[in-house]
Amino acid sequence: MQPVSILFLILAYFAVLILISFLTTRNDNESNSTFFKANKQSPWYLVAFGMIGASLSGVTFISVPGKVEASQFTYFQIVLGYILGYLTIGIVLLPLYYKLNLTTIYTYLKDRFGNQTYKTGSWFFIISRTVGANLRLLLVADVLQTLVFEPLKIPYWITVTTTIILIWLYTFKSGIKTIIFTDTLQTFFMLLSVGICIYVVSADLGLNISNFADFIAQSDFSKTFFFENPKLPNYFWKQFLSGAFIAIVMTGLDQDMMQKNLTCRSLKDAQKNMFWFTIVLTVVNFFFLVLGLLFTEYALKYNIDAHGDKLFPILANHYLGVTVAFSFLLGLIAAAFSSADSSLTSLTTTFCIDILDIENKYSETQQIKLRKRIHLVFVFISIFIILFFKYAFHDSSLIDKVFKFAGFTYGPLLGLFSFGLFTKWKIKDHNTPIIALSAVFISLFLDSTSQYLLPFNFGFEILIINGLLTFLGLILVRRQ
Repeated sequence: MQPVSILFLILAYFAVLILISFLTTRNDNESNSTFFKANKQSPWYLVAFGMIGASLSGVTFISVPGKVEASQFTYFQIVLGYILGYLTIGIVLLPLYYKLNLTTIYTYLKDRFGNQTYKTGSWFFIISRTVGANLRLLLVADVLQTLVFEPLKIPYWITVTTTIILIWLYTFKSGIKTIIFTDTLQTFFMLLSVGICIYVVSADLGLNISNFADFIAQSDFSKTFFFENPKLPNYFWKQFLSGAFIAIVMTGLDQDMMQKNLTCRSLKDAQKNMFWFTIVLTVVNFFFLVLGLLFTEYALKYNIDAHGDKLFPILANHYLGVTVAFSFLLGLIAAAFSSADSSLTSLTTTFCIDILDIENKYSETQQIKLRKRIHLVFVFISIFIILFFKYAFHDSSLIDKVFKFAGFTYGPLLGLFSFGLFTKWKIKDHNTPIIALSAVFISLFLDSTSQYLLPFNFGFEILIINGLLTFLGLILVRRQ
């Protein structure tokens, strides 16, 4: 596809999102109840479907297929762990959140422990989501820059700035209410894209309904379970348990994902949402791996030099025709923006409610004005972070980096919530920030030295270690 054609596609896509935003909010005022909770009137099936796109993001769209050549279907061990994690969310966390009628989930920490613990949890989420969400968007911005804006002589900073501002444009009025609807559309586009790509590359490899499953099963790249060496990061139980805890912290303890769940009309609806979301997400992740296998086999068949995060973009845009190129771009844009828009909204919500406490300090009119300003501030923060990582630390393979970063920043949240749910102890609240930061630094030390001091390499399970260190630290500062 020509750069001008792709640019037209992007502009048309955003025009559709802005139109949806207008149609779904034209009768609404700009109240915080609408922005933060969608007035608790969201249909559960729309929430479940839309959450798929928000969970996957542009990193998954590119990196999961790109990992198959080097890691086979190892990633699916983590996905199976997600099932256990989402079950825990539905049974343990959602009933708690609905019982307390929370706007942000970190308010639980205030009720359970005190203000310092509450602020600590909120700040760890803000840091985690701000960096993680923008790392995901960075990967997509790189692809769009290479395919579209670089040939048109448009600088990278303009690409990033324009993208973030367009996301702000369709979310600034009604926040999460708009996102429930736009995420549904974006998830549909993403899944349609994957389906078209699988169909086209399968036909090129001579596959049909009768031999498709056998081809996947017999491929050297489809090995899924690794029980041989517990010391390696791809060992099944390490990956499975890591997946369970990743799901708990990056969904159940994450305001971004839980904010959508909390817009459902009732706890029962939210649990139905989580049940169907789990099933569909597991299937979708499997098909992303299948797509990666097919792409890898295709590249080997035709001796194409495309690997890792570059595999999908190169094949889609240079070898598989206009239909796949169009589908790739549509799916990539959908996956990226369904994650980015909800992150912007959840960060605004957490900062307004948890850090500034606007509901108790300001009138309704002042709350709305302040919320709009904070929303805009996070727009500029996102632009800065993407440009900073682009020019300072950018790596060509991001999905492992995102999960590893989450292990260090979400670990204290795991420890705080676990301590609150599974013990009855109170703590010396003023010590919580020190405990949480200490757990992060000890985890960083263990991760960087374990391969030299121990015959062991930490993978995503550093998240569990981090949470455990926080838990043990809280035991040391418990009150009688």
